[in-house]
Amino acid sequence: MSAVETRIITKRIRDREEDSWTIDGALASGAYEGLKKAFTIGRDAIGQEQVKASGLRGRGGGGFPTATKWSFLPEASFPRYLVINADEGEPSTFKDRMLLEADPHQLIEGIAIAAFAIECNLAFLYLRGEFALGYERLVDAIAAAHAKGFLGSNILGSGFDLEIVVHRGAGAYICGEETALLESLEGERGMPRIRPPFPANEGLYAKPTVVNNVETISSLPHIILMGGEEYGKLGVNRSTGTRVFSLSGHVKRPGNYEVELGITFRDLLYSPELGGGIREDRAVKFFIPGGASSQWLIGSDEHLDAPLDMDYVQETFGVMLGSGAVMVYDETVNPVLVAWRLAKFFSHESCGKCTPCREGTGWIEKVLFRIVNGHGRRQDLDMLFDVCESISPGVMNAPFTQTTICSLGPSVVSCIASLQQYFRDEVLAMCAGPALIPVSAS
Repeated sequence: MSAVETRIITKRIRDREEDSWTIDGALASGAYEGLKKAFTIGRDAIGQEQVKASGLRGRGGGGFPTATKWSFLPEASFPRYLVINADEGEPSTFKDRMLLEADPHQLIEGIAIAAFAIECNLAFLYLRGEFALGYERLVDAIAAAHAKGFLGSNILGSGFDLEIVVHRGAGAYICGEETALLESLEGERGMPRIRPPFPANEGLYAKPTVVNNVETISSLPHIILMGGEEYGKLGVNRSTGTRVFSLSGHVKRPGNYEVELGITFRDLLYSPELGGGIREDRAVKFFIPGGASSQWLIGSDEHLDAPLDMDYVQETFGVMLGSGAVMVYDETVNPVLVAWRLAKFFSHESCGKCTPCREGTGWIEKVLFRIVNGHGRRQDLDMLFDVCESISPGVMNAPFTQTTICSLGPSVVSCIASLQQYFRDEVLAMCAGPALIPVSAS
């Protein structure tokens, strides 16, 4: 397993930068061959054999096995819907945007394969509203696919019909949560639903629904062409295949990199073909391994040498690979300032449905703001941690529980738990103001 890119879903993007998003460029590099093969092997072989054998897990953050998710659909219950979550709003996550803009035909082909496998004739693509170029290219690609017979009625003479509806979001991060996304698609305010019922039983318009991420669906044509077993040989343990990681922060070569799961964080950050090392050759102080929702890791050998394995990092360190965003901070960075900025984002994006999240995220942001502006009090960190415990009881344990419907509230807790675990002394040094409540000498 080498510390270089293993290009599968990004191969066309890298090989045909000049026209990868066009129908001609896509067809010239093998687009829709996976769909043709899918019609040949039949729908049962796709989900129950190929996708299951591949070990493909959700690439949007949850990491749930894709074939298992499809299997939850109740039998003989129609109509059913496929919904693609393209509402990529997590800070420093930009992989789906690249896939949408640079290779929309790969996504369309994946949608057609998934829809055929689950017997769905209408798919919805919920697109982040700010993706203007992605929207234009996606709409053009859908029209081109229609013209070539890859969408519409009786696709490629298979007897299978499929239409794709593109819906643009209006800038609400919470709509990246699958049930809030379904609410928004139905014209309601984007707020998460209480589960059960789960989307597989009562999703969009109260019908059985599968919600998958852009990167997950984009992998399907390659799984069908390679064969599930062959794809499953890539990666490590239950983390099979490749993933696109959005690498940002204080690395010399930020960007999107598709790598085989199982390489280490050190490989990702320091390999000359990947991150290229830390700017000005400074040391890593800490990094966020799986998007803003994840707890942090520090620049220790134990953490840098950990493999990119979804289960290993969760079970060993209580962090997640999540959305695939790896944010790197060097030794010059104040971690409290980073925590405040993340808390400000989550507080702003809370939908307000759950009291612990609505109230707790706001108070966390205000207290962190006070600390970074030199007015911190000696008991502030403990008070912050108490507020976090009311949102996610047992936050320092993995897995922790939550008092909110969705995981937005616990997301802001992650940065406070990381401060408590790794930077407590640094935070306390910033809290030199007078104590609101006298602190005993003990």
